[in-house]
Amino acid sequence: MQNIARTKIVATVGPACGSAGKLAELIHLGVDVFRINMAHGNREQHQATVQAINQARDQTGVDVGILVDLAGPKIRLGDLAGDPLELRSGDLIKFIKGNRPLESHQLTCTYQPLVDELSVDDQIMLADGLLRLRVIGKTADEANCVVVDGGTLRGRQGVNVPGAHLSAPAMDEADISNATWAAQQQVQFVSLSFVRRPEEILQLKSIIQGNGEGPKVIAKIEKREALDCLEEIIRAADGVMVARGDLGVEIEVEKTPIQQKRIVALSRRLGKPVIVATQMLESMHENRRPTRAEVSDVANAILDGADACMLSGETAIGAYPSDAVSVMNRIMLETEAAYSDPIIETVSDPIDQSHNITRAIVRGAGRIARELDAKAVVVVADSVDAAQFKSQRRDFIPTIALSSSRAIVRSLSLSWGIIPYYAPLEEISNLENIKAFIASRATSHWHLSVGDRVLLVIDSPENLGQHDWLTVLTVS
Repeated sequence: MQNIARTKIVATVGPACGSAGKLAELIHLGVDVFRINMAHGNREQHQATVQAINQARDQTGVDVGILVDLAGPKIRLGDLAGDPLELRSGDLIKFIKGNRPLESHQLTCTYQPLVDELSVDDQIMLADGLLRLRVIGKTADEANCVVVDGGTLRGRQGVNVPGAHLSAPAMDEADISNATWAAQQQVQFVSLSFVRRPEEILQLKSIIQGNGEGPKVIAKIEKREALDCLEEIIRAADGVMVARGDLGVEIEVEKTPIQQKRIVALSRRLGKPVIVATQMLESMHENRRPTRAEVSDVANAILDGADACMLSGETAIGAYPSDAVSVMNRIMLETEAAYSDPIIETVSDPIDQSHNITRAIVRGAGRIARELDAKAVVVVADSVDAAQFKSQRRDFIPTIALSSSRAIVRSLSLSWGIIPYYAPLEEISNLENIKAFIASRATSHWHLSVGDRVLLVIDSPENLGQHDWLTVLTVS
C-alpha cells in the first residue's frame, strides 16, 4: 500500500522475463497485469507463459491479471529479394501481387488485396513510419510508388496505409483461435488490435464472453477510422488502450498527443479503464535509466488520468526488465504525490443507471474518509462494479477490494487505485466475519496501525447486489 503506485503497470512477457522467478520479481516491483503478445511465438510458448504467470502468482500470493493481445489485421511486407534494401528519396518501387519478388525494387505484402485497394496518391508507411512511399500509378498487378522518405528496409516489417479503407477483417482465423484459447485459460483481458468499428468489439465479445462471463475486451485505438467513431467503440468495449505505435503512423505524428488526451478523457468520462502504451521507456531496452523525455511522457499519461501504463519491449526483450518496472513505479509514485487536488471527479456520463445507489455510496466513501481521516476504504466486491466506481473517483484513499472470487480479484488488477485482495467466502459471508477478517489483516498485511479508522462498504441483506451500507471501523 505504501510503495506501489495507484496507476497500474502492464508488462509484456518475453524472453527477458519469461521464467516464473523473474515474473515474481516483477510483481514485487509493481507489475499488476502481464501482457501476452500473440503476434510473436506459438501456442506452446503462450501456454508456457500462462503457466509461468500462474506459478508467479503462487510464489507471491498476488493475483495479477493476464492480458492476451490479439495480433489483428497487421499488414507486413513479405520477404525481400535483397535484405536489407536501401531506399533513397526519389527511388521508384513497386508493390506486386504474389509472395515472391523477382527484383530488388519489388515488394510483396502479407495482405493480398493491397494492390487492388490502393489508389493513386495514397501514402504507404513502412517500418513503423520511418519510410514513406507515395502511389503514383497502378495496373491490375502492381502499384508503382516513389520513395518520399528513404532509409533501410527489411523484410516482414509493418505496412500502414493511412486514410485508406482496406477490407481486411478485424480478426482472421488465427485471432479467433487465440481468443477462444484465451477464454479457456480464464485470462482477465483480451485486446483487439486495429479496431475500426464498435461492431468488431461486439463480434469478439460474442466469441469469448458467451453468457456474460469471460475476459473483458480491450479496444486498441490505433486506426484513423477508430477516431471517427471513438465514443461508440469505447461504449462497446470494457476498456481501452491508446496504442501509439501504429496510431502515430496512421495519423500525423504531431496529432498523436492531442488524440491521446482525447481518448483518455473520453474513456474516463464513460467509466472505462484506459491504458497508455508504446515506447514509454523505449531507451531502457539498452539502458538502465530512461531519457528525461520518457519520464515526462509517463508522468503526463498519469496526469491525464490513465488507469495504466504499458511496457512492451522494455520487459519482453530489453536488457533491464526489472529496472524498467522499478523506474515506472517510481515515476508513478512521484507524479501521483504531486496532484494538486486529491479528489478528481471522472464519470459524468455513466452508461448503466442500475447501480446508482452503489455508485453514490462507494464514491461518497472517499469524501467521508477524508473528513474522518480514515486510512483506507474496504469494499466487499461480489462483482467488479463497486470497486470500479471507487476507482473512477481518483480520491487517493487506499481502497482494498475483498472478494471470494479469484476472477474478480484478477479483473480488478487494471483498476486505478484498487488493491484487490482474495478472501475465502466463509470469512466474509456476514458483517461480523468481515470485521474479524479486516482486524486480522489490518496491521499484518495492510500496514495499518492500531487506532486507524477504516470505512467498510457492503450490501445489506435486504439489498443484495447494491452496496448500501457504510460502516466506520477502528483498528484494534
